[in-house]
Amino acid sequence: MRKFFFWVIALVALAALAAIVWRGPLAMRMQGAGAERVMSRDQFAELPDGLHVGFCGTGSPLPDPERGGPCTAVIVGSGAAARMFVVDAGNGAARTLQLMGLTPGRANAVLLTHFHSDHIDGLGGLMLQRWVGAAATAPLDLRGPAGIEQIATGFNTAYGPDSGYRTAHHGAAVVPPGGFGLRALPFVFPQGANSLLLLDEGGLKVTAFRVDHSPVEPAVGYRFDYKGRSVVISGDTAPSPVLQSVAKGADLLVHEALQPRLTRVLGDAAKRSGQPRLAQIMTDIENYHTTPEQVATIATTAGVKEVALTHIVPPLRVRALEGPFLGDARERFAGPLAIMADGDFISLPAAGGSEHRNLLERF
Repeated sequence: MRKFFFWVIALVALAALAAIVWRGPLAMRMQGAGAERVMSRDQFAELPDGLHVGFCGTGSPLPDPERGGPCTAVIVGSGAAARMFVVDAGNGAARTLQLMGLTPGRANAVLLTHFHSDHIDGLGGLMLQRWVGAAATAPLDLRGPAGIEQIATGFNTAYGPDSGYRTAHHGAAVVPPGGFGLRALPFVFPQGANSLLLLDEGGLKVTAFRVDHSPVEPAVGYRFDYKGRSVVISGDTAPSPVLQSVAKGADLLVHEALQPRLTRVLGDAAKRSGQPRLAQIMTDIENYHTTPEQVATIATTAGVKEVALTHIVPPLRVRALEGPFLGDARERFAGPLAIMADGDFISLPAAGGSEHRNLLERF
């Protein structure tokens, strides 16, 4: 019996030693296989014709290790002909798109809802990834309300030296100098109008509309219509009658959400820890966002089929907080209503129906 235990211990020791010796080579093989799998993914090739929504950032300015800054990708069509529009580009937008298999090189344009820092601080990485990754020969279109010219100029200036380095290092054939940067395409609402048709081509209509994020001005949302399917993206806003009107009958409403009963917990903690300014901020943010319950009421009134909550405030550190965050939202809205996570993806095929999955993959 003692001999048996000796051999068992010896085998265990040998196995542990082998694991240590081979750990590096095995990890390298796994790294190579994982990298090849991620880099070869082409989600566009697998999509049916229709509208598709990728959540490339569902967080807010509050630190959240699970959520990047605001970013929503809308893909129109399928395969090589698919077009991708990125609505807002918060921190980590390009990285998350890559991990979802939605290469930034396929971006046709970025549409900004407003100019709060958390909605634009990923623009630099996105424009560079799109330029270098796709060997783009023209700047990335940046659409948004008046004032977007300043945003484009600022990023082009800040990243100007980097653009020179990359072309000098890799060569113009790999990184064409003409593809660097952002091209501002501002729009202005007609006098007295609350909405504006921005794009009408290839069966796609994109409409911009005013929302209420005062004192932030301008602030807009966007509606996408394609082959009988429709998606409305709120941007940051308090409950908005304009949004409710524009969202009428939409298949999917992507709406920001803030739960005051949870942000007040943070405010109270800030007070107790001697941070009165932070406590004041937690109070101030309530009046220019929308609660999940209010979103549900808006969706019901507008006849929306499905609701996706994003720009989640505050961070939900444990899943058990999802119930308090939603409150009675699911009682107010009879259709599907979900708290979105980074990597989530909703397909709305032109043929009808919807499909939910998560595309986030790491290696």
